[in-house]
Amino acid sequence: AEIGTMRVTDQIDALDTLATRPMQYLIAPRVMAATLCLPFLVLVGDIIGVFGGYIVAIYQLGFNQGAYLESTLQYLEPFDVIIGLIKAAVFGFILSIMGCFHGYHSGRGAEGVGRATTNAVVYSAILILVADFFITGIAFMR
Repeated sequence: AEIGTMRVTDQIDALDTLATRPMQYLIAPRVMAATLCLPFLVLVGDIIGVFGGYIVAIYQLGFNQGAYLESTLQYLEPFDVIIGLIKAAVFGFILSIMGCFHGYHSGRGAEGVGRATTNAVVYSAILILVADFFITGIAFMR
C-alpha cells in the first residue's frame, strides 16, 4: 500500500527524474528485510510456543517437568525447525515481492491502491500455498 500510495502521489516518478533507481531504493530493502526477518519471527514464535506448552502442561495439566522436557527434546527434530525457517524465508520473499510488485504497478487513486493491495494479498496466499507444497515435497523426499 505504501508503494502504491507513492505511485499515486508521483513520488516514484520523482525518483526516476532524480536518476534514483526505485527498484534499488524502494523494493530491494523491503524484500531483503522480509526475507531475513521473517525466519527470526518464526523462531521467536516457536520458542514462545514450546514455552507456552511447558507452562500449560506443568501448571494446568499437572505433568512432570522432567518428562515434558525429555519428550520435547526427544521428539523435536532439528530438521523440522530448519525446514520451518527455510519456509519462513521463502514466504517472506513471496510476500514482499508480491506487495512491492502490485504496489509499484497500482492504478491511480485510492481505488487503484486498494485493488493493488487486495491483489497482492490474494496472489501471495496462492503462491505461499504452492511454495509450501513444493518445499514440503522436496524436504521429505529423503
